[in-house]
Amino acid sequence: MFYSSEAQLESNQEAINVFYTSHLTKSYLDTPAGKLFYAYAIPDNAATAVVISTGRVEGLEKYKELIWELYCNNFAVFIMDHQGQGRSYRHLKNKHKGFVKHYNNYSSDLNNFDQQIVSKHWQGKKVMLAHSMGSAIAIDYLAKFENSYKGVFLSAPMFDIFTKDVPKIPTQFIVKLATLLGLHSFYAFGQGNYNPIPFTENVLTSSEERYTYFRQTYKLEPNIQLGGVTFGWLAATIAFLKSIDKLNVPIPLFIASAASDTVVNNEAQYSLAKRHAHATIESFEDAKHELLFERDEIRKPLLTNFYQFCESVTS
Repeated sequence: MFYSSEAQLESNQEAINVFYTSHLTKSYLDTPAGKLFYAYAIPDNAATAVVISTGRVEGLEKYKELIWELYCNNFAVFIMDHQGQGRSYRHLKNKHKGFVKHYNNYSSDLNNFDQQIVSKHWQGKKVMLAHSMGSAIAIDYLAKFENSYKGVFLSAPMFDIFTKDVPKIPTQFIVKLATLLGLHSFYAFGQGNYNPIPFTENVLTSSEERYTYFRQTYKLEPNIQLGGVTFGWLAATIAFLKSIDKLNVPIPLFIASAASDTVVNNEAQYSLAKRHAHATIESFEDAKHELLFERDEIRKPLLTNFYQFCESVTS
């Protein structure tokens, strides 16, 4: 397998950009609520397709390195920007505000993408690769919609969130009160517009190279920037996460847990894994939340596990 490395990330940018421009088909999927941005690439010798469900704030541009890498390894790749982020439609006048009405809006979008785009261009075996919030969306979709996925690989899945200095119960009360007062579109306390904090203060990755490219990409493309979450997003998220224990995904799951994660609560990952007999969970030491954008010594073993998982569920 080919693995993209931090040391060669700068020198590989030309090849990545050529791939993005010449080999990646990009377009919009029309929905009653707005347009969803998506892209796909299918190498000639592809045997398996990978459908990517990204995390909150993320979108196609952030995943260029990974998509290129998967393509070089003969995987067909499909990716969609979730509503409210990336190049997909935004709900509110202030486009920095993270908002969604209901979580099933996300999973319904994923179903439409799978039916109208993925299935149109790919009829072979496929697996899902999901990160953080995208993992919650993937679980909801796979449990509720008819599909033909062979397995799902979950990177630092958001099955519960940290409420930092405020205990969970008071947080839920504040969010419920705010929504009852009609403050759905207001930023939650401590949230604001996009703010690129320095690498030394970030909680996402310990790879300075990948973090720098991520921030440079968002600086060059202001229209894909996204800020903090609203009370509406928190209300929808809390409501969904309360129901996640009732969902059953009847296909193999691999849960990659970041041992040093301070964004999501890892205990919920182990709880979900225990409820699924066909689930595997592995912790990656010293890893922060964004496993797919971590240092090579973390990211390479992660992707090795992903490739082995793909082989095991599609052979």
